[in-house]
Amino acid sequence: MKKIVWSFIFMLSFFIIPFTNTQAASNEQPLVKEIKEIIKENYVGTIKGDLQNAKTIPEMIDMLDPYSTYFTKQEFEEFMNSINLATIGIGVIIEEHEDGIHILQVIDNSGASDAGVIAGDIITEINGQSIVGRSTQEASSLLVGDEGTKVDITLQNADGKTSTKSITRKKFTLPNVESELLFGDVGYIAMSSFSEDGAKLVKDALIQLKQRGATSFILDLQNNGGGYVETAEEITGLFSNAKIAYLLEEAHASYEVRAVRQNEKFPANTRILVNRYSASASEMLAASLQDQQAVILYGETTYGKGAMQGFFELHDGSYLKLTVGKFTGPLGQTINEVGVKPNITTKTAPIFQAHYDVLKEQYKDYKELTSLKNVANTKTFTVKFSQALTSKIADGSVQLVALGGDEVPTNTKVDGHSLLVMPSQPLNSGQEYMLLVHPSVQQQTGSKLQKGIYLHISVKN
Repeated sequence: MKKIVWSFIFMLSFFIIPFTNTQAASNEQPLVKEIKEIIKENYVGTIKGDLQNAKTIPEMIDMLDPYSTYFTKQEFEEFMNSINLATIGIGVIIEEHEDGIHILQVIDNSGASDAGVIAGDIITEINGQSIVGRSTQEASSLLVGDEGTKVDITLQNADGKTSTKSITRKKFTLPNVESELLFGDVGYIAMSSFSEDGAKLVKDALIQLKQRGATSFILDLQNNGGGYVETAEEITGLFSNAKIAYLLEEAHASYEVRAVRQNEKFPANTRILVNRYSASASEMLAASLQDQQAVILYGETTYGKGAMQGFFELHDGSYLKLTVGKFTGPLGQTINEVGVKPNITTKTAPIFQAHYDVLKEQYKDYKELTSLKNVANTKTFTVKFSQALTSKIADGSVQLVALGGDEVPTNTKVDGHSLLVMPSQPLNSGQEYMLLVHPSVQQQTGSKLQKGIYLHISVKN
């Protein structure tokens, strides 16, 4: 299980505000005067300078916080596309590879799909230029471009053959919500952006995973830079104990915003994963659910952007993005420049601890043994018992679980009082596991274990 981060644009919570203004006679440029009046009426924050005497748009923007800025009409459209993970390119999700750039996924109805590119192909050249040893960012800059233009890519196929394809760049939308059923009927949902349809996508994933048997859930907001405020309000409503979405302080008022009621709910023991790049709407949701004890947060303290932006359309079709409010969770704890501290801080990927804790709840009658840290990836695990065991171990009595994933195959052997567990293949470096020994393991006397056991294992990098 791996969450792929594709968008490098830091996305922010916002809403669009229509603005009309009758221009008064002035020596100032109409656009400068229009922006100045919007700032005076709506901006929340410190103005660093003399706004009244500012003569240009850049001069005014420099007086505001880093989240306030000016967009041309085209820049605004590009920003909106980034929120909804829409871009123009050949339509692939990629990662670095020793032979070039590995294609992990091909987006349906994209230029790459039309040209017959498949997941697993490796891009070795773009427009005749070798990209071996180049980063995904460098490759991406060559693959994106204007809609309708073409790019030539040379591919190394799975059979070792190479081919060159001319691909037309098209507008496509990246997958925003990924879901997976982890070991123990744990539903995992990862959300990359608070897109306009984000709440619907999360709700659909929740329903589908329940239909597949999921009884516990992990919602991953790592690296999610935010998006639509309304989406956060809607997702908050998917949690039973969460009635309030956030508290908002605007220029002239402060008030409570309620969560949007939903007919589908996450269970009470849901875990949410956050990290230092979880920002804005992600922090709004995390703080709201944490304050109302609707979830358990795992990971690291979030980015610290508790400011909300509004978009004001100007008379020439351009836009002013302006900080118009500061938000907090229901308990009123500051988020801006502070962040949201998780309930459980983790030093490794938070999915490992979150999945382990979910499984601990399922096996609460089992005994937890001392964890093993930084073991070799070829280690044989030895579990000792007070009495000798039967030589044959029933199928399913011993399970090794890759946390954040599924069971991995093992071989077992009995040596007197010891149970030897040998992974069938080397374990993954940096991965964490849970070893489960169920009470169905029998002693030589014929009796079963009084209770099962489990332990946490981490493999060294």
